[in-house]
Amino acid sequence: MGYGSKFRNFQSELTKRYHGGSALDITGQATPGRTGKFEVEVNGKLVHSKDGGEGFVDSPAKLQKIMMAVEQALEERETQEGGDAVVGKTV
Repeated sequence: MGYGSKFRNFQSELTKRYHGGSALDITGQATPGRTGKFEVEVNGKLVHSKDGGEGFVDSPAKLQKIMMAVEQALEERETQEGGDAVVGKTV
């Protein structure tokens, strides 16, 4: 499975868990000339990096770590009444 497929699966999982994803801005970005980069940022903070040795989001523990960061961002957003939590992924 290529990086694009892994991103789409991850995006689908987030959308299911967060009521259609309406509170999230989930983006993917190709990195031309480079392979193997698979990162997750929540509101600009890196919370998962394949390059950093964490591999793909392929276990419940890895997914849970990301979900905790998303939950925290959503709680902060509610407190500040700002925009959507932003989940970015570089593929």
